[in-house]
Amino acid sequence: MEDKILILDFGSQYTQLIARRIRELNVYSEIVPFNKIPELDASYKGIILSGSPFSVTDEKALQVDLEKIIGKRPVLGVCYGAQYIAQQLGGEVAPSNKREYGKALLTQINQDDDLLHNIPENSQVWMSHGDTIMHIPDQFELIAGTESIEVAAFRSKNGAFQHPVYCLQFHPEVTHSLDGKKLLQNFVYDVSGCAGTWTPASFVEHTIEELQATIGEQRVLMGLSGGVDSTVAAELLHRAIGDRLICFFVDNGLLRKNEFHDVLESYKSMGLNVVGIDAREQFYRELKGEKSPEGKRKIIGRVFIEVFEEEAHKLSNIDWLGQGTIYPDVIESVSVHGPSVTIKSHHNVGGLPDMLKLKIIEPLRMLFKDEVRRVGRELNIPEAIIGRHPFPGPGLGIRILGDISPEKVSLLQEADAIFINNLKKYNLYDKVWQAGVILLPVQSVGVMGDERTYEQAVTLRAVNSTDGMTAEWSHLPYEFLATVSSEIINNVKGINRVVYDISTKPPSTIEWE
Repeated sequence: MEDKILILDFGSQYTQLIARRIRELNVYSEIVPFNKIPELDASYKGIILSGSPFSVTDEKALQVDLEKIIGKRPVLGVCYGAQYIAQQLGGEVAPSNKREYGKALLTQINQDDDLLHNIPENSQVWMSHGDTIMHIPDQFELIAGTESIEVAAFRSKNGAFQHPVYCLQFHPEVTHSLDGKKLLQNFVYDVSGCAGTWTPASFVEHTIEELQATIGEQRVLMGLSGGVDSTVAAELLHRAIGDRLICFFVDNGLLRKNEFHDVLESYKSMGLNVVGIDAREQFYRELKGEKSPEGKRKIIGRVFIEVFEEEAHKLSNIDWLGQGTIYPDVIESVSVHGPSVTIKSHHNVGGLPDMLKLKIIEPLRMLFKDEVRRVGRELNIPEAIIGRHPFPGPGLGIRILGDISPEKVSLLQEADAIFINNLKKYNLYDKVWQAGVILLPVQSVGVMGDERTYEQAVTLRAVNSTDGMTAEWSHLPYEFLATVSSEIINNVKGINRVVYDISTKPPSTIEWE
């Protein structure tokens, strides 16, 4: 049984970051809404209360039953969590005269304390709160302040509770808190007693055992996308049950150039029992004339389900539907704000489980994207798949602005292939998080030789990100962009203008539709 740190989510934008920092220490972390505390079995070694956009002084402040956690396991309250503990146990919290936001320096650090061991004086931390703790409860003591606030960190006095309670008014999980990772390491290892044995190798071993126990001698059907998540999930299932996993790889006519053939060959070389399904004409027929982004997404999702269902009915004795769901999707669906409506349809195959009367199996549902890649490398999945940029479920369908036709798809595939191949040729592909070409519904005048042209324009899009929630445009060399532009215009008949998108997310999005 792996050691765990439980994180109670009060809606902070940083909650997932806390979880990731803990996992970087080879300790499994689990996020649950603040009001859904699980039964604390022996695997739970410590509990963290996250920050929140709410104020503990509000009438509708989020409430958690502290009796269920304090004294049961070591506790760390961060920002809102710290203020809530202080308020509930007899301290005083009040709105600050000024919002305490930004960098601060820790002072008067009690370096003999387990949590702050080896945290240097004047260590930089990140503050982000509108309330401040005026007085801590009687059974607590200060262990650090800053130049502007007296109470930056405090802990329960020895003997006050069966297990220690720590509270921080700053965010150790963000990179601006320069010794934040060390502080979290102290909490995880020294305060909570975690062993740090949760590694990609241990995940693979335990997951295969669990899949074998859950599935038994039954069979699993799974749709593959060519992406990292579905591929790693399929390989885990394949290691567990062999050819009792049947995979579908559907060509919707909106994949990149040669992708259907290349990815299918990669899957077969991995030993997967995979069926390639050419459904291009079906998708093109249904998409004809549709211009709206949402309309295209719905059609692509519907037709995928129709194709998948038709092929699935040709099989017998299937009990499970495999999916490449990952942890951020799970967290969103049990958000403290209620079930999320933002999970994209391609993460979940619509109503297929109900239509096909199948149970769902999700080997990656507890992993973040970067962890999926580490597991994939542990499984020796080809780097061409593991290192692949994210690619939208609707594919080129949302990179062709306006209506879709086979001719437009072909045009975009050629331009996109030139961009991606050059990124690889000039060793830039792995320095970019996601890249692609967008075909614009714009024609412009050009000159080629002695002739004037009136042809399509495309946009190159390349961004850097960690999880896609925010993104910065990639500062690709001018010479490289010039090379790509020239090659596209000279080799793709129908395109005479190339532009580069230098928008960040937010306010823009990564994709244009």
